[in-house]
Amino acid sequence: MGGKLKICPRCKKQFACQAENIQACGCSQVTLGNDTRSFLAKTFYNCLCNDCLSELDQLVTRSKQYPFPGGGGDLVEGIHYYKEADYRVFTELYLISRGYCCRSGCRHCPYGFKKKWAE
Repeated sequence: MGGKLKICPRCKKQFACQAENIQACGCSQVTLGNDTRSFLAKTFYNCLCNDCLSELDQLVTRSKQYPFPGGGGDLVEGIHYYKEADYRVFTELYLISRGYCCRSGCRHCPYGFKKKWAE
């Protein structure tokens, strides 16, 4: 397996990337739907490992089963959010179904946005 070793920004696993020869890169073997390709175009990711590409493809497909609940209604616990103390923590599925990154540094941001905190 040739290519440059990279760390997947999503799962932190090491993988070989051949971005300079995309036909030879392992990611070219992952079948992605058009909705997933559109989603990935909106992210902050450069390269992802094959496992993360496959997981995101499944999440994007699943998000069609649970459309974004407008106006804060119809949120399903365990699907769109989970409770942590008095807070609702939105899931990756919810954030994908929303359709854009809010750039707030959400805990489960599927877009790969990392907020740079002032030191």
